[in-house]
Amino acid sequence: MIDRKEELIALLEQKLKPSRFRHSLNVADAALQLAERNGVDPEKAYLAGLLHDIEKNASPEEQQRYLYQLGAPVPDAVARNPKLWHGPAGACYVRDELGMTDPELLSAIQYHTIGKQDMTTLEKIIYTADLISVERSYPDVEAVRAAALQNLDEGTFLGAQFTLQKLLALRQPLNHDTLALYNQLAEQFLSEEHK
Repeated sequence: MIDRKEELIALLEQKLKPSRFRHSLNVADAALQLAERNGVDPEKAYLAGLLHDIEKNASPEEQQRYLYQLGAPVPDAVARNPKLWHGPAGACYVRDELGMTDPELLSAIQYHTIGKQDMTTLEKIIYTADLISVERSYPDVEAVRAAALQNLDEGTFLGAQFTLQKLLALRQPLNHDTLALYNQLAEQFLSEEHK
């Protein structure tokens, strides 16, 4: 896969706006760093980070065309929010147009925005790398970065917390998958405290 790196970077540069292209390169770098710290295949993590937003700047019509082709149900909160279509649409694009069929790679792309319960380490890496890439500047990003580099679950938890707080502040519906991820990690930390 990594032998296609230059080809994939050129494709991304063509498909994405300049700021989104830079973000994709930054997420790939963050994913590589997190993979090396967490015993995950660095090549797979880099590629998932690189490709996570491949459909982000595609037309709504193109995103919608790919949205339901993965075969998995699309959560209502995703189906109703075009800003979230690029995750499942991107996973389908990577599978159908680029011929990459690794289920974990595709799932990491599919869930990089909303997260889900029982995420694999690679899925957590891409979810978190997207939130801590070097150009991100939201409040508390430094705390999320520091936590992720020390403990991936803690970084993922803070990322889910940030996402839920943002949705609450905007009076937007909460995504069930993000809430399930948050609750699972909160319960995990509680049980660790009581050991």
